[in-house]
Amino acid sequence: MRDALFSTPRPEPSHLLPALGSGLVVLLALPVFLVGGWSIGGWALAAVIWVAVHAMDALLLRARTGAATLARSGVQAFGLFFKAVGLLVVLVAAALASPHLAVAAAVTYALAYTFELGLSLVAYFGTEK
Repeated sequence: MRDALFSTPRPEPSHLLPALGSGLVVLLALPVFLVGGWSIGGWALAAVIWVAVHAMDALLLRARTGAATLARSGVQAFGLFFKAVGLLVVLVAAALASPHLAVAAAVTYALAYTFELGLSLVAYFGTEK
């Protein structure tokens, strides 16, 4: 049963619902920051990172739609690499400037990313084989 679950190819589901879900997590984190008296800069940094990552996703999606299969894989690989490196560079720079701000941004973005990943998995495995 498990082998059939992971070996059966499925079409790639839409990225819209997971992106909206993670955006909702980032948006719902704002009142938590305000009520908790935490620095709004950590939330703002997480929101900027979230917008930048999704803007890069949209750009990469446009770049790989007209490309051949091998080129599509290359664009996706480089896109994933540069998104990860860019995210780390921003968070390390923030950590050097203000550790509390960087931790708040990292935790907020990690929660949004985890929720988006969960929705993506549900969307993928919830489709027909």
